[in-house]
Amino acid sequence: MKTVYEKFGLEPGTQDFIGHAMALYLDDDYITKPARPAYDRIVLYTSSMARYGKSPYIYPLYGLGELPQSFARLSAIYGGTYMLDKPIDEIVTDADGKFVGVRSGNETVKAKQVIGDPSYFGAGKEAEGGKLRVVEDARVVRAICILKHPIPGTDDSDSVQVIVPQNQVNRRNDIYIAMVSSTHNVCAKGIYIAIVSTIVETSRPEQEIIPGLQLLGPIYDKFVTVSPLYTPVTTGEADNIFITHSYDATSHFETVIEDVHDVWKRVTGKELVLKKREVEVQE
Repeated sequence: MKTVYEKFGLEPGTQDFIGHAMALYLDDDYITKPARPAYDRIVLYTSSMARYGKSPYIYPLYGLGELPQSFARLSAIYGGTYMLDKPIDEIVTDADGKFVGVRSGNETVKAKQVIGDPSYFGAGKEAEGGKLRVVEDARVVRAICILKHPIPGTDDSDSVQVIVPQNQVNRRNDIYIAMVSSTHNVCAKGIYIAIVSTIVETSRPEQEIIPGLQLLGPIYDKFVTVSPLYTPVTTGEADNIFITHSYDATSHFETVIEDVHDVWKRVTGKELVLKKREVEVQE
């Protein structure tokens, strides 16, 4: 990719925009790699922009909670059971350490495989029976900010994603800003919700997101959290326990999609291919 940038004489700021805001790379390692993957990412961005108009992104009305609700409805169609507020007390395994079932209180549900996020598999706890399934490899700082105005300099947009490339603020990780509003039915009219996040690099996490907070203008209120990021230590193929990664600092869900593809391949041994579902027309 470096050769492509040099051929077209693109200055560093433009390279940052293309690599981090369009291709959505998390770092600059892609510059020393072949250009085709970056090219495909850029084409995806531009084609999405052409399809949806002013933004390449889509966001669910009523917030991200609609995604698990959609999953619950689709799961029910195929005979699945969706349970809320159900504590998980134990991941049951056999003598060889392979998955048997999940225990909640006096009830145990048995299955061939289990898929879940790190919080169900010892994240932040001592290893059960000496079995370590996830490790902490980073931390993310997030500030949920309540605004009474759109983000300045965005033409009063009702939704915005801003990516501050790492090189622009002398960091190793980008700073992400996502803003939604009453247009998405997630807050009252005249209120705007902005989330600023990044990977923690120092002992003062909140100081690290100041460049992002400064772009928001006056902040009515904010809530700051620092969360650990966990990574599974195995693929899960040996014990049939398939664990995802924690949500990172990105606001565009590209890494979440990559994680879904990764888990699918680990579980099935095949690449995930999404096809448009045929709609049956009832006469």
